Amino acid sequence: DGFPGKRARRRERLRHEPRAGPGGGGGGRGAPAERRERGPAPGAEQEARVAPRRCSVAGGLGEWAPTAAPALPPARHLFSDPAEVEALRANLLAWYDRCKRDLPWRALVRGDIGKRGTAYLWVSEIMLQQTQVATVIDYYNRWMQKWPTLQALAQASLEEVNELWAGLGYYSRGKRLQEAARKVVSELAGRMPRTAEDLQKLLPGVGRYTAGAIASISYGQATGVVDGNVIRVLCRLRCIGADSSSPSVIDRLWDMANVLVDRSRPGDFNQALMELGATVCVPKAPLCGQCPVKQHCQAWRRVEKELTFASQKLFGKPPPVPDVEDCGKRVGDCPLCPPATEPWDSSLGVTNFPRKAAKKPPRAMRTATCVLERRGCHGAPEYLIVQRPSSGLLAGLWEFPSVPLAQDLKEEKERQELADHLQAWMEQPVAAKGLQFIGEVIHIFSHIHQTYVVYSLHLDGDVTLDPALSPSRWVTEEEFHASAVSTAMKKVWGALGPSLSYLGKTPGIPSTYLGCPSSRTQLLFSSGLSCSSFRC
Repeated sequence: DGFPGKRARRRERLRHEPRAGPGGGGGGRGAPAERRERGPAPGAEQEARVAPRRCSVAGGLGEWAPTAAPALPPARHLFSDPAEVEALRANLLAWYDRCKRDLPWRALVRGDIGKRGTAYLWVSEIMLQQTQVATVIDYYNRWMQKWPTLQALAQASLEEVNELWAGLGYYSRGKRLQEAARKVVSELAGRMPRTAEDLQKLLPGVGRYTAGAIASISYGQATGVVDGNVIRVLCRLRCIGADSSSPSVIDRLWDMANVLVDRSRPGDFNQALMELGATVCVPKAPLCGQCPVKQHCQAWRRVEKELTFASQKLFGKPPPVPDVEDCGKRVGDCPLCPPATEPWDSSLGVTNFPRKAAKKPPRAMRTATCVLERRGCHGAPEYLIVQRPSSGLLAGLWEFPSVPLAQDLKEEKERQELADHLQAWMEQPVAAKGLQFIGEVIHIFSHIHQTYVVYSLHLDGDVTLDPALSPSRWVTEEEFHASAVSTAMKKVWGALGPSLSYLGKTPGIPSTYLGCPSSRTQLLFSSGLSCSSFRC
């Protein structure tokens, strides 16, 4: 017919079109139209992703093409309706304005919206990491009284910081907070970074959450925050049953938080979301009846549907088929639904969410600790404390001389290990039999089940300590409590009270019990205590 066929026209076109390669254009041979990058769907800003390009090599030739973007989760797990997002914001902020707690840092920030207000907020956010509000308040008030400005904190010593932080836990937080304050003063001319990105990049100890909190509350940046309370609220609002500690789920939660945050009141909205998780949407026995956003909560809706279904069934009415599916996908196919092996448990209600992978049990450790006592120059008892290394667990804090023990050591071997350790300190022989057994004290760190086997030893005369070893000093009881010592060491001190008769402190305990391995229980009972008194 005088016209080339389809195959001939296709060969002619491909002969003139360049192949797609690194940096090259064109769709490539047979590149499907669906692979072209598209913008995010309306109302689904949190799902915008740029699909990476990968190279697939066949026959020695590299063929470059964009990979398919990951599929969006079902709508049930998203905040894709703009009208619902606006309603949720309004309801939550109205509740927060009525019900927010009067916390000291909020009052200080309201009274000083400037550099000092930002410092007040910063300190509170660092202290609140992994720590309950009720515990933080007293530490926060004492901290701000001592160091009301970043300049004052920058001039403090690390020893002073550790002393005030002692007992709050996660001690590296205080150290990093001071390091960051010194950087602001010396390198940033006293000016705090004003965006979440700069705060996280420039200040040590400031992570994504803290940066978002400071930027939104102090500077009005419309950025979300995700902490433990927010994770719990969002997982319940959208029935997210996948492991909430996994990086992929955390990324989704950050996307949601950034979509939800109110653009005109970002700081108040973020505080409201955290307040909701801390006071209403609590881990156990949540107060769903008081929740201002329960009408937006997929978990609450599911509970209500199950109650309606059960009620209709009880009264013999033909019930509708209950909506018991987590989403439109088959069980096991959705990355945000509970795994097939852990289905919805009706007895748990909304507390089915969030879910986390089972934690590894803390590893068991044993440490022999000795309270060395001497008479001071004024006759008052003094006790030796030594400083821990500047890195690692309880870095820079003070403790009684201690030595780690292998598990399952016999008592005689434990005594000898401790005696050898003390001998290295004092450069004079220490008889293992002279160590007086006090008891065992248990302290649970986040990842360690620590048992302290506590002994005491009274020293007569002067003792010279090896200056090449860790820093050490003799302190009175009052000075001990004022020093930067951990909660674990305060527990060790508490175990001493009923067992120091040989020091002339507690009469009534037969001296034959002291140091006698077979009389440990007798020692405890004769002091009016049980063995459990030392399991703190």
